[in-house]
Amino acid sequence: MTDSEILALFQARDERAIAGCREKYGDYCMAVAKNVLGDGRDAEECVNDTWIRAWEAIPPAEPASLKLFLARITRNGAYDVYRRENRRKREGDNFAAALEEIEEFLPGGDDPQVRLEEKELTDRINRGLLLLPTRDRNLFIRRYFFGESVETIGERFGLKEDAVYQSLSRSRKKLKSYLTKHGFSV
Repeated sequence: MTDSEILALFQARDERAIAGCREKYGDYCMAVAKNVLGDGRDAEECVNDTWIRAWEAIPPAEPASLKLFLARITRNGAYDVYRRENRRKREGDNFAAALEEIEEFLPGGDDPQVRLEEKELTDRINRGLLLLPTRDRNLFIRRYFFGESVETIGERFGLKEDAVYQSLSRSRKKLKSYLTKHGFSV
């Protein structure tokens, strides 16, 4: 089933849309959730929640990329589970380490003003990422969007872990400078 067919089923409120998502993107969403959560049961629950959230969001949402739309829902759901279950950071936790590296960019809270600022910051971060060289941007996204370990990223791109750490550090500095230049205090 194509993404267009799945989206048409969502628009028609046909539950086969969920089955289509599960069949086409179930493994992909599971990998995203496991990168954040590590635990298979928590990841499976998170992915099941993804289908419900997608059902609630489409319509009115009309995602340009169903795959990325589902990945974002999965990742955000996994972040919520992670925060809820890991109030105290554990040593050696890959995802905790990734969050710590970029925590200066992460606003929080449910206040509407904070949410607006979060959206503006997200838009500005996305623009800043486009200024990075393609490889550096991909490393950054793999680490901070998908929650992959530095070791996994290194293997994927044929780099030593030190090279990945250096690239991520330079990218964070460039992004911080870009955000500061555009009125964000980080």
